[in-house]
Amino acid sequence: MIHAYDKIYLAKAQESLAVMFDFAVYDLKERLDDFYEKFLKSDISKRFGQGESSLIAGKSGIELAVEVIEDFSKASFYNPCMNRSPEYWTGWAIAYFQWFTNLPFSKIDKYIKISEIRNMYNPFHEMDIRQFCDHMIELYNSRKTTSNLKEYRIKAGFSQSELAKITEIPVKTIQMYEQRLKNINSAKTETTYSLANALKCHIEDLMEI
Repeated sequence: MIHAYDKIYLAKAQESLAVMFDFAVYDLKERLDDFYEKFLKSDISKRFGQGESSLIAGKSGIELAVEVIEDFSKASFYNPCMNRSPEYWTGWAIAYFQWFTNLPFSKIDKYIKISEIRNMYNPFHEMDIRQFCDHMIELYNSRKTTSNLKEYRIKAGFSQSELAKITEIPVKTIQMYEQRLKNINSAKTETTYSLANALKCHIEDLMEI
């Protein structure tokens, strides 16, 4: 699986989001859902999700929280609450999941809301983070009923037959990938390259988690 960025930044990324959520909720008095919506609409979520080192390694969670909301409101700031709250865990956990899956935060939010992740605090905060990821992947896949290949094919305006003709891949194979009867992650490199080239996307865009 291709991760969002180098693992060297992962621990700092988790800490930054953890502190950001904790600070936003307990010091800035933001509702978690409202604050996360602001985060998704900000340029920070895209840059963070792509592993921009100056953002992940160069700023604290408090600084990130301030940047997220400064375009929306003028807030009064207090000394940060550094307790390991459910919101702290939420930021720490979603940072790991985003890194592990390389999914944009906005795409995670499409299928699993931040408040739902917050409610996973019990029991997952006492478990290995990989158990949280397994649960999130299972939940994500159960709700995302359309494969990435089908989404990009429809976006490109191709029928299955047209895509098969362009790529010289049998229609039946494309159908099986789209229905997840065959695992596209295990497809030959030339197959995924042909599909990605035809659909004007990256190979990793077609991979499933």
